[in-house]
This record gives sequence, structure tokens and C-alpha cells, in this order.
Amino acid sequence: MKRAGRYLAIITLFAMLLCGCGTDMPAPSVSVDETDTQIQKGQTMASENEEDTDMEQKHPMADITAADVVSEMKIGWSLGNTLDSTNTSFIKTMQPSAWETCWGNPVTTKELIKTVTDRGFNVIRIPVSWGDHLLVSEDYKIVDSWMDRVQEVVDYAYEEDVYVILNIHHEEWHMPYYDNQEQAAEILEKVWTQIAERFKDYDERLIFEGMNEPRKKGTPVEWNGGDKEGWEVVNYLNGVFIDTIRNSDGNNPYRILMIPGYAANCWEGIKHLEVPADDNKLIVSVHAYEPYNFALNIKGTSEWNKDTWNIDAIMKSLDKLFISKGIPVVIGEFGAMHKDSETNLEERGAWAEYYVRSAKKLGIPCCWWDNGAFEGDGELFGLIDRKTYEWKYEAVVEGLFKGLE
Repeated sequence: MKRAGRYLAIITLFAMLLCGCGTDMPAPSVSVDETDTQIQKGQTMASENEEDTDMEQKHPMADITAADVVSEMKIGWSLGNTLDSTNTSFIKTMQPSAWETCWGNPVTTKELIKTVTDRGFNVIRIPVSWGDHLLVSEDYKIVDSWMDRVQEVVDYAYEEDVYVILNIHHEEWHMPYYDNQEQAAEILEKVWTQIAERFKDYDERLIFEGMNEPRKKGTPVEWNGGDKEGWEVVNYLNGVFIDTIRNSDGNNPYRILMIPGYAANCWEGIKHLEVPADDNKLIVSVHAYEPYNFALNIKGTSEWNKDTWNIDAIMKSLDKLFISKGIPVVIGEFGAMHKDSETNLEERGAWAEYYVRSAKKLGIPCCWWDNGAFEGDGELFGLIDRKTYEWKYEAVVEGLFKGLE
């Protein structure tokens, strides 16, 4: 991570504070000797009341743009099918570990996250489902034990000095229909208000992602790019998310945020995403498992055969829609699942290298969707064994990092 640029930004911001420039961010703490020296020079460092001291930030936010942050990202890894697990048969007072493991993965450990970051992943995406942990009768309060566990896992990555993306995932309450818009906005605001308050002192390394694949589930337009109603409601909810964070305390008015288009769709849906032009701390989030028949379709082909058309077309589109206009993009989910054939591992490694290199040319970091799955007839996107910390498909991991060269 380019720490020099961050520290320069912090020093500049500190100088602005001393000069009375227009920001309400608290000043960083200084040593007694420094304070005495500055007071002797006639510069008053003491706050007017004790409340100002209490609000001093533990981690001052560097005054940098989303583009600055994205430029420091290399490649990401997602903690899939874990904190985002859902199961309506569980009650809301169940221990967090029961939810965290109900889709087959073990409890997340600090050692797991360190193994991932030590390998070179400098972005950790932490998907979280909140809907099963909301006390509706208490104004959608998030269950304390769940919030505590989420923070604990976030800290595993945050303390490794990497970027952390925290989102809301697998939610049923924000389907993009006109008649659901206001209720969805109400819940979205209340959920994100609580998340923002809990993490208000975290610096620019913590990024909030407003929604994950908001779409009309179970309909003909679920995955094909959506419709006018879906596009408009998603844009509206993105606006509610942005306003909620910008109006919250601590570092949040300056926090880097990610917003998706309809279903985070990489083809039609992304064309209708509205990105506020007056906020340079926004990242476009898009998901792209392409080509579909090789990467995501369980019944598709196990051979890539250097079919680059889909990848090339997506990159060209993202460049035209956003990159060329100075709007940064993160591919928040991508991957090619394991399929049972002699050549599939080699094919996936070559695919990963080409995919990451194509994105890197445009300055787009990619986050691999690792759901911890290696066996069965489902979507097998696992890379690391979460019990032994062994990388199961070395050729794929090597391909990811070769793409960065």
C-alpha cells in the first residue's frame, strides 16, 4: 500500500484544520512536547470543550479519492458463503457461529485471513447478510452479537493493513419494485446507519458496498439486465445509501463507497447505473463471471479454449461507461468454477491470467468469489481450504498473480 501518499494527505488535512479551513474532521492527536511548542508560538491546540477530545479519531481518514484508493488495490478475495449465510429456520437469538457455519464453512479465523493476505491479496471482501439479524419490533435494530462478530472478522483483515469491503448480501427486502421502494429505503437507511456508527472511526481502508446484486428474484428479468422499474429503484436506493453514509458521523462523510447497477450486471444492467458526478469517493461495483458457459454454468464447458470475446467486450464497455470518464470500477465478484476434467485446472489458470491482465490494463481490480466449495454438484469456487489453509488450486492462484505482472 502506498503509505507515503496517505500520510501526506493526512498532514495536509491537519494543516488545514490548524488554519481553520472548512472541514469538521477532528484533528489528530499530538505529543505533549509538540503541543507546548505550538502554544508558545501562539497556536491554540486545546479544544473548546471535552467533547471535541472525545471525538478524536483513532484512525484519521486520508483525504483521497476513490480513484486513488482503487489505484492501490491489486487483487481481492471474497469470504463467500460465510457471514452472508441465511437460514430462516434459525431464530434471531442463535449464536453467530451457527449462522456463520450453516452453509458448510468453518468459523472464520484470523489465521485464515492472514494466510490470504500473506499470499498477496490486498483486498478482502466480506459479504454479510443482515436480514435474519434485524429486530423488526425494535426499529430494525441489528442484533448486538451479530454486529460484534462482523466487526471481529472485519478487524482480522483491517489489522493486516489491506483494503476491506463490507456489504449487505443475500437480502430479500430490497427487491427493486416501485411499490417496495420506500419500505426498502427505510430498512436500508436504518441498517446502514447502524453499520456506519459501528465503523465510523475506521479509515479509508474500510469501504462500504451498498447492495449486492439487487434484482427482481424469480422473474424473467432477474439476470438478463433488468427493466426500467428495476433500474430506477436501484438508482434510488443507491442514493439513499450514499446520503445515509454521508450524513453519519466520524470518517463516514469521507468514506469510499461502492454502488452496483441492477444485479451488478455486467452487460445491460450496468448501462443504466447513475453515478453522482459531485462525489469523487464512489466506486462502481460490477460482477462478471465470463464467459458464462466456462466460468459459471455448471452444465457448461470445462474448457476455456482462449475464448476471450466476452472478457474483451466487458472491459471495452466498462472503459466507455466509466473508466474513460474518470469513474473507478471494481469487479467485486469473478471466478471460474472447478469442473471435473483433466485439463480444467490448466484452463482455469490461463483464464485467470488473461482476465486479471485485461482488467489491470484499465486499472480495474478484481475480487475472486471464494465460497469454500470444492466438492458436490454446486458452484465450486473454492481456492483455499479453510480448515488446513492449503491453496487447493495452485495453478489458478498463480494465474491470478501472473495477470498482475
